[in-house]
Amino acid sequence: MSDGPLSLPARLYLLAWDTGRPRLTGTAHLHHLVRAGALTELAQRGLLVDDDGITTPVDLDARTGDPVLDGLLELVRESRPRRWRAWVTLRARYTLVAVREQLAAEGYLRAEKRRVLGIFPSVEYALDRVAVVDALNREARGVLEGDRPPAEVSERDAAVVALAAAAELRTLGSGRDRRRHRRRIDELTERSGSAAPALRRVVREVRTAVVVATTAASATAGG
Repeated sequence: MSDGPLSLPARLYLLAWDTGRPRLTGTAHLHHLVRAGALTELAQRGLLVDDDGITTPVDLDARTGDPVLDGLLELVRESRPRRWRAWVTLRARYTLVAVREQLAAEGYLRAEKRRVLGIFPSVEYALDRVAVVDALNREARGVLEGDRPPAEVSERDAAVVALAAAAELRTLGSGRDRRRHRRRIDELTERSGSAAPALRRVVREVRTAVVVATTAASATAGG
């Protein structure tokens, strides 16, 4: 996909922007999606592995150079052992805030200072690089709807689409679209962890956790 240096959680955050309005969508569960992207990338890089269902750092001194990913690595190292599904939700907003600040620093977002009720300072974010997000969306849709064999899709691109679909991102397609491409989404989920059987299990578990968190958030919003 375009803008290769972007991490998986950063891509997922940007894909949640509806550039036609423009506004951020899926905010009720976006933090879960972004955290799932960070977990998946760290697993794909081999920095987090599965130890009988427990999310486990491989090297206590390893770094990626990406502040968002390194922040999550540090959090996992300093916390008691937990399963992958727990990490999708635990303190997930910390990862969301870190991604947002990173994208603002790199010029993808613009921070706008406001005052709530004319008194309390607040910061809102606007999308600056609309063309980049449009390109990411076109390419993600191409992965989802195209006829390219999953084996020819990169693990990262497959993970972007599989996780975005799990979080029901409307910018990627409607519920009908997701149902129509259900088999393709399952194949892309498998492709996301194709490097090893253990990695496939991790990606499936993380994706399932996103589905559960998204459903819960939607039910709460509906109630």
